[in-house]
Amino acid sequence: MAKITLIGIDVGTTATKAVLIDENGARLDSFSHSHPTSRPKPGHAEQNPQDWMDGVLGALRRFSDAHDLSGLAAIGICSQVNTHVFVDAAGKPLLPAITWQDGRSASDAAALEALTSAEQKTAWFGAPIPIDASHALSRMAHVRRVHPELYSQTAHVLLPKDYCVLQLTGAVLSDPVAAVGLVNAHGYVTELLDLVPGAAQRLPPLDGFTAVAGRVRSGLPCAGTPVIVGAMDAWSGMFGVGVVENGDAMYLSGTSEVAGIVSSTIVPAPGVIVFPPYEGISMHAAPTQAGGASLSWFAGVLGKSPGDTAALAAAATGTVPFFLPHLQGERAPFWDSASRGVFARLDTSAGAPEMALAVLEGVSYSVRLAFDALKVSAACDPEVIHIGGGGAASDLWCQIRADVLGKTLRRCAAPESAALGAAILAGRSQNIGSSLSASVQQLVKFDRSFEPNPSKAGYHAERLGQYLELYRSMLRFNAGF
Repeated sequence: MAKITLIGIDVGTTATKAVLIDENGARLDSFSHSHPTSRPKPGHAEQNPQDWMDGVLGALRRFSDAHDLSGLAAIGICSQVNTHVFVDAAGKPLLPAITWQDGRSASDAAALEALTSAEQKTAWFGAPIPIDASHALSRMAHVRRVHPELYSQTAHVLLPKDYCVLQLTGAVLSDPVAAVGLVNAHGYVTELLDLVPGAAQRLPPLDGFTAVAGRVRSGLPCAGTPVIVGAMDAWSGMFGVGVVENGDAMYLSGTSEVAGIVSSTIVPAPGVIVFPPYEGISMHAAPTQAGGASLSWFAGVLGKSPGDTAALAAAATGTVPFFLPHLQGERAPFWDSASRGVFARLDTSAGAPEMALAVLEGVSYSVRLAFDALKVSAACDPEVIHIGGGGAASDLWCQIRADVLGKTLRRCAAPESAALGAAILAGRSQNIGSSLSASVQQLVKFDRSFEPNPSKAGYHAERLGQYLELYRSMLRFNAGF
């Protein structure tokens, strides 16, 4: 009898990653395909949807060529969210995909934000979720205003995972969790969508993560295999780092850092996103703007790899400056698209190692502020946080994070946490495992834990306060641009 296998694919910000596992969680193979982000104008960040499909099809070809997939049960796809592709009735992109890092819709977002109150949003979503430049409605308002002819041709506004599912199967579907800020327990919020004419007609129908959207088309690798609707990367990554129960906490480190706590208690708090419940799971999330992106940027300045740059921080002996990682504004908990990055308190003893350490600390402080907001929203303060993603590979950085957060970090063994979560959801679509919780607990493995160093608590508490003061002091300066 053929071995039962599952494929999980994560269409991320910098690469498409995929894993092939068996029903017991054994990692049989992996695949990665990088894709670029184009920045044709200040504040713009675009991707070519074909690059995503090159990665998806490349993974399926790799696995089908190298393995017996006669027992392949299903394919799960997750992706970055707040990245939108406008397609016509044939599924052809009308514009490059507008990524979550893109700020061109800021003025449209501000106009929509002014038309809604915190009370309205709390009534709709359970929390005052902000309408920012990455919100789907802001993007539709922008395209309608700037490219009315293309907006009129737009049949669907899709997330990357939904676009890839469409290309694989011909089905147009999304899930209600990835549509955060657009839906509540009853579906799309009509009163909100009515603020942008035609928005409601261009959003896809919704179904659950594990619903089968369709089967891979004839002529493509893995033809005939069920493909599920899938989840956003934060939720898929949450499952991929073993977080599923009330009181569990996650830290996903990639291009951005995503902090999250699962809690059925909701205390409306500014700066936090509260997702609609899914199978009894209520996730409070606080995504920052530039985590791994900050390290990659500084690595590029030095002409080194991100891994080598992180390791360089261990050699710091001089004064460590402060780094504000707002290279393209900041999301949680400030949601300030105008803020920009800065090094502060430099002196002649600071060289590349000290500046590298400042980057690692600055990103860690941004996540500490995100968790502080989450603790209010979730009315919960977990002592152990599960961490995963490419940015968790550095032992030094994980230890700094544990010291800054004052929490134990438990690191997931699989580097492709979100892809693993997508594979877990694919398995649940075929009733593999007794429940989602049981599947997560069985299939997710950990490689080590990082305990906070009590001797560092005072140092980081002082610097955290100074980091916050640095941000506040820059508000007036940034407002002038």
